[in-house]
Amino acid sequence: MDAPLSLQTTVMVTSQQVSCPLGDESAILNMKNSVYYGVNPVGATVWNLLKEAKTVGQIRDAILNEYEVDALRCEKDLFALLEEMRSEGLIEVRDRAAG
Repeated sequence: MDAPLSLQTTVMVTSQQVSCPLGDESAILNMKNSVYYGVNPVGATVWNLLKEAKTVGQIRDAILNEYEVDALRCEKDLFALLEEMRSEGLIEVRDRAAG
């Protein structure tokens, strides 16, 4: 039932998690399954952006502005990270286009 993510898909963190910074990384606890996750500095940047509802395109643009990375690689890696976060129940998808 999960629709594929697109640049127009709106995503944000779920209320069923808590997180804290660890230096330039972050630790995330999924309160539904009591599993801890760690994210690297780029992942921590994405996580902080997800604290407010944003489109995948807005997150991609913010990463491109902050890091020197090829746009296609950034997009591919961002989709992979968001899909993993979604499968682990850390983010929720709010596709405005569907509304």
